[in-house]
Amino acid sequence: MAESAAHQRYWQRCKRLTAVLLALWFIVTFTIGFGAAWLSFDFFGWPFSFWAAAQGALLVYVAIIAFYAYAMNKLDDAVAQADA
Repeated sequence: MAESAAHQRYWQRCKRLTAVLLALWFIVTFTIGFGAAWLSFDFFGWPFSFWAAAQGALLVYVAIIAFYAYAMNKLDDAVAQADA
């Protein structure tokens, strides 16, 4: 089956968005994990590296999920309007 041009653009945008967000996830996960040695100051009585890994990374992950849902809904709406 031949895919329409709009369908191909949709999948290109979807793959690009997924790749960018996965790259952001990778950077956050491994930068905090491997770069925690230079984060050696106390933050509310805990080492900052512990706080960043335990709290900051989770906040970034939630933000990634929320942005993905928002962007995909917007993209799906644009494709639905183009098909109508």
